[in-house]
Amino acid sequence: MLYNEFKIIEKYFNKIKTKDNVIKGIGDDCAIIKIPNGQIISISTDTLVEGIHFLRNISPIDLGYKAIAVNLSDLAAMGSKPKWLTLSLTIPKINTTWLKDFSQSLLKTVNKYDMQLIGGDTTQGPLSITISVFGYNFKKQILFRHGAKIGDLIYVTGTLGASAAGLAILQKKILLRKKNIYKFLIKKHLHPYPRILQGIALRKIAHSAIDISDGLLVDLRHILYESQCGADINLNKIPVSNILKKNFYPKVWLDWALNGGEDYELCFTVPEFKKNILKKTLNKIKVPYTCIGRITKYKNKFNIFKNGKKIKYTINGFNHFKKNKN
Repeated sequence: MLYNEFKIIEKYFNKIKTKDNVIKGIGDDCAIIKIPNGQIISISTDTLVEGIHFLRNISPIDLGYKAIAVNLSDLAAMGSKPKWLTLSLTIPKINTTWLKDFSQSLLKTVNKYDMQLIGGDTTQGPLSITISVFGYNFKKQILFRHGAKIGDLIYVTGTLGASAAGLAILQKKILLRKKNIYKFLIKKHLHPYPRILQGIALRKIAHSAIDISDGLLVDLRHILYESQCGADINLNKIPVSNILKKNFYPKVWLDWALNGGEDYELCFTVPEFKKNILKKTLNKIKVPYTCIGRITKYKNKFNIFKNGKKIKYTINGFNHFKKNKN
């Protein structure tokens, strides 16, 4: 079969019937959607480029999943419920096996979160994927970066650092002989879990939130800048998997946790008087979370503490315009 842009879309991506406020999805010049009464749309766009954001030998199944998950994490940070997405796919050549595996994984993930692919584009060139996700929320319930208040407690969900460890394994920077640990860490990197339910649960509790994509300290600094405040951080409270602690030196796993990135956990701030409400809410949906510090009045300034003493620590998270090689 001779493939062109339209044949690729028809064969691999036009698999879902119109539903849920979609007046017109794939197949026209624009998608047409209807916004539910009283709600507004949250929109996020990410581009993933081969060799920059994902390894050249990543499987299309893993890539199809992760391309969606990292975008959903942005919606989770805003407390928004995901509904639609568009996909722009650039591929160097037609590889039907690759397209089949990628599209099936992507659409499986879309279905898991009850979303609909409503449009996009395909073209030829170096492998890259651009996804825009669209979600619902009520205006007064959106979680912004600029909402942190002096005295807020700083929390993170889950544990940090495992994704960076998984990437280091895939890059052959470290060697692990224990297969179960090897598989666990690689899965943490390739299959992050977007905290959608947690983001929605935080709508009426948190003052601010962000997802951890570039590293805890780098991403938390965005909250500090937008909220014009500072933070005291207790390194002894940073949640790190016991697997990392048992298999790597403290300096290594702490750097992964603080600067590694791609954990896609949520970092958020909550007024102290709501900490019991937070406990009750997050325990109900069974998500681990940890208080790691407090918001202060010192604008854009971190105070880092370890064993009760203030220390100097270098913030060195991901930056798109320096050498961050996958």
